[in-house]
Amino acid sequence: MFEGFSQKRVETNGVAIHLVQGGNGPPVLFLHGYPQTHVCWHAVAPRRAERFTIVCPDLRGYGDSDKPPSDPSHYAYSKRIMAADQVELMKKLGFERFAVVGHDRGARVAHRMALDHSATVSRVALLDIVPTAKAFAGMNQKLAAADYHWFFLIQPDELPERLIGDDPYFYLRWTFDHWSGTPGALTHEAIAEYRRCFNAETIRATCEDYRAGTSVDLEHDDADSDSKIACPLLLLWSRDGTGAFFDVLSVWREAADAEVSGRPLDCGHFLAEERPEEVALELLKFLSE
Repeated sequence: MFEGFSQKRVETNGVAIHLVQGGNGPPVLFLHGYPQTHVCWHAVAPRRAERFTIVCPDLRGYGDSDKPPSDPSHYAYSKRIMAADQVELMKKLGFERFAVVGHDRGARVAHRMALDHSATVSRVALLDIVPTAKAFAGMNQKLAAADYHWFFLIQPDELPERLIGDDPYFYLRWTFDHWSGTPGALTHEAIAEYRRCFNAETIRATCEDYRAGTSVDLEHDDADSDSKIACPLLLLWSRDGTGAFFDVLSVWREAADAEVSGRPLDCGHFLAEERPEEVALELLKFLSE
């Protein structure tokens, strides 16, 4: 995976971030989701490296990046802090302005980045999310069942950490099997990497990511309720997943002042691994405009 890419570890914003980098051309930052790492882009990033400089980090709390302690505010895992990590990372790599592609939790980091660092983000592509507040406002029995982990991972006193930690590989396998709509799309090599990185510290840190998502992140979003994404926005989503619950384009057009485009894909949640050719083509068109 990532043939021709180099691995780096960069100190940024008080944490060390692990990344792979490759290609030539305008810079593009790729941010992964839960419960994965930068490896989720292994079938997409190399396809775009012939036209762009691709940077694929592990978010703080994930993969081989640092997993700092948290506190009752969960601020250390707020999307504001995670976005600041990545902006400083890109600056240290020599990129003052760049495009961002995010999936799942990484897309929430990218959304916050587009608001907090509008002069830095030239374009943003968000895969399989709607804004967090909209997701909670639209919650019903079916959506809560589909997104049960939003409520499970935020439980206090190490409850999810202990339950997941009792059999983490079963938990990962169950998650990949139930969230994917394309059996076999996640390769054995990729899953082996996700398993390698899914240790006790990752479980703790990723629960903190979700705890931040229902507390400090919502506070930041509420304070910035009048702020909108100012750069071009591409949306890709699962037709039978996010698309079954939300009019994705309409929701994001309310959150953006710039051009909004996109379409659903016939797959499950892991778009970049289930439909890599389609995702890569859509990104090529969008990033080349």
